[in-house]
Amino acid sequence: MILFISDLHLAPQAPAVTRSFLDFLAGRARSAEQLFILGDLFEAWPGDDCLDDPADSFAADIAAALLALSRSGVELSLMHGNRDFLLGESFMAHSGARLLADPHVLSLPAWQFVLTHGDALCTDDREYQAFRALVRQKDWQAAFLAKPLPERKQMVLALRQQSESAKRGKATFLMDVNPAATDDFLRAYGYATLIHGHTHRPARHDHMVDGIHVERWVMADWNERDGAGECLCWDGETLTRERLA
Repeated sequence: MILFISDLHLAPQAPAVTRSFLDFLAGRARSAEQLFILGDLFEAWPGDDCLDDPADSFAADIAAALLALSRSGVELSLMHGNRDFLLGESFMAHSGARLLADPHVLSLPAWQFVLTHGDALCTDDREYQAFRALVRQKDWQAAFLAKPLPERKQMVLALRQQSESAKRGKATFLMDVNPAATDDFLRAYGYATLIHGHTHRPARHDHMVDGIHVERWVMADWNERDGAGECLCWDGETLTRERLA
């Protein structure tokens, strides 16, 4: 069994989702051979040194729970999202996860998937794509991480507030994948079944690309209102959606 999740947006301010995720790691996830987290595990990530912050153990507690899952025998893989793209080698060591490139091709005996967070396919939102290109530059990241941790935490908070404010004024289509860009992506990756998150619009889509039927599965975000989450489950033959109360 392989499980896929994304868009948990864990934060101290989201206790219901955090509790559900910890329960998932200690329970449902233990029955899997592999767990793939496809971005936005955290609401924000100011740098791996927050794991050692004596004033805040939240990040360290999550890493420890992931490490316990990994040590139980579950292979753990993690992909950057648009909110936690600064997760680095130290977090991987603390959590027992391997960091995946985005996109990642998952070739299995019975099927082939291509995994991505999904934000790179939202090409109509040119303002966001320009920001994404900026913050993924090594020079920008090095300059940001050179700042003191408290300052970085304040900057991350300000960026999140600006992003939420900007989203309220955007047309809906800007925050979804671009159809042409998505078809080009499917073509480039050999018409593999696509799994992604980011848009918070869970669904299964059917694409016809060059006369070939291709499925696209969009994962749900985890809901703080009731702590509910969701995973996709591959049993070796079928991909299904499972709600996690």
